[in-house]
Amino acid sequence: MTRIITLLFVALFLFNVEVSAQNPVYSKGLSFKALFMDYQSQNGGDITKFNAYHHGFEIGYHMKLQDNVNLVIPFKMGVVTSHEEVDCLHKTVYGLDAQIQYQFYKPNAKVIPYVVGGIGAVSEKGGEFNLQAPLGFGLNFSIAPNAFINWQSTYRYSFSVDRNNLHHGIGFVYLWDGHGAKVDKKMPIAHKDSDGDGIFDDVDLCPQAAGSQDLNGCPDKDGDGIADFEDKCPEIKGKKALKGCPDSDGDGVSDSDDECPSVAGPASNKGCPTTTKDRDGDGVEDARDLCPDIPGSPTNAGCPSDDKDNDGIKDNLDRCPNDAGPAATKGCPDSDGDGIPNYEDKCPNAAGPGIYSGCPDSDGDGIDDGRDRCPNSPGPVSTNGCPEISDADRETLDIAMRAVSFDTGKSTLKWESNSVLNQIGEIMKRYPDYNLSISGHTDNTGSARANQQLSERRAKACYEYLISRNISASRMNYAGYGESKPIANNSSLKGRALNRRTEFNLIPR
Repeated sequence: MTRIITLLFVALFLFNVEVSAQNPVYSKGLSFKALFMDYQSQNGGDITKFNAYHHGFEIGYHMKLQDNVNLVIPFKMGVVTSHEEVDCLHKTVYGLDAQIQYQFYKPNAKVIPYVVGGIGAVSEKGGEFNLQAPLGFGLNFSIAPNAFINWQSTYRYSFSVDRNNLHHGIGFVYLWDGHGAKVDKKMPIAHKDSDGDGIFDDVDLCPQAAGSQDLNGCPDKDGDGIADFEDKCPEIKGKKALKGCPDSDGDGVSDSDDECPSVAGPASNKGCPTTTKDRDGDGVEDARDLCPDIPGSPTNAGCPSDDKDNDGIKDNLDRCPNDAGPAATKGCPDSDGDGIPNYEDKCPNAAGPGIYSGCPDSDGDGIDDGRDRCPNSPGPVSTNGCPEISDADRETLDIAMRAVSFDTGKSTLKWESNSVLNQIGEIMKRYPDYNLSISGHTDNTGSARANQQLSERRAKACYEYLISRNISASRMNYAGYGESKPIANNSSLKGRALNRRTEFNLIPR
């Protein structure tokens, strides 16, 4: 038995040396596990008889063969329950395996599953030596780039009778490279290419925008060989010396900074000639150009010789080149023919003098129609051009507020109200530029809704009476406000009487 174990050690050592010589940078490591060993369930025992499981330990040597293939040489020792029909008979076992792990590895994965298979030699203290073939699976839980918590379960087929068994292990795996570093330098790196331009993000200067390899992964829209993030004119092909901008006049000043891009000039004068400045490039210097921002002809003082609105006035002399107008208003429209162009005329459709900004004064009261509230009746400035209402007429309107009366709780006018309403009709005829507003009010007796409806019916009754006296309905309006606008306290008889009223107000039209 000693010879077989020795030969196995020698074979594994030579294999290790051979592979290491071919691949000197493969990762290596050690593992330490606690074992739970079941020798009885696979030989006629009960797999649920956990008290028959016994402990052991394992120390393993790891060596990476390929990216996801490892060689593991574990040494095992433990005490197991005998498979023989003898109570409390335990055996100490020693084992040495050569296992191959195939890992289902993904970059940056936290959990790495694997399958395992191999061949092993087992010696029983007080028993026989036998060969076993382990086959199983496991999981590595990453806690660091080179350290893992490990769980593994294997079924071990024995080439001797009644020696099949199960091993379950949990422990720790620690890796290093062939030169002693803690991290495997050959561990595959997960390269990312966010913009899909074939250049990995870690070397791509523009990882979110596809570009060329010549520009380190950055785009170049205009194809001038300057990356867009450095190009001041990314849409127009230009020169590298001018940060990607063109120079149309070749004066060394980029068009983006050149105030005269079509005429060469020094940078000190922003790309314009020092002797003459011609912004529109029409050959007429700005000092003589009447249209310095619109290209024109030298014979027309630098302005276009066209007449866009066909009003007989050339555009360079036309204050409104897009709208036809007479020469008196310098080519601008004058709808009312008062000599004031529409854009300055406050009354463009009614002729008036310049002193009134083009508005007439129809009633001759010194207030132009644009500001006169009563343009057809003279009146002072204090009433905005409307005739003043005489004191006597104002008094009549004030008396009417209390003199117009109705049947109690109704909207029927009493006969004595007719004379007052007749006087109001005469006042309306004397002031044709005024309209009449009739508003009804009540006290707070009864419900608010009923009072509002009653006040409106009473105001309407006055409105209809005045229409019957040939007062135009277009000059009047009426409304009811119920008890919402009292002028006296409703807690007294006198206060309630004052609140029951109909108001008549003249308002300029």
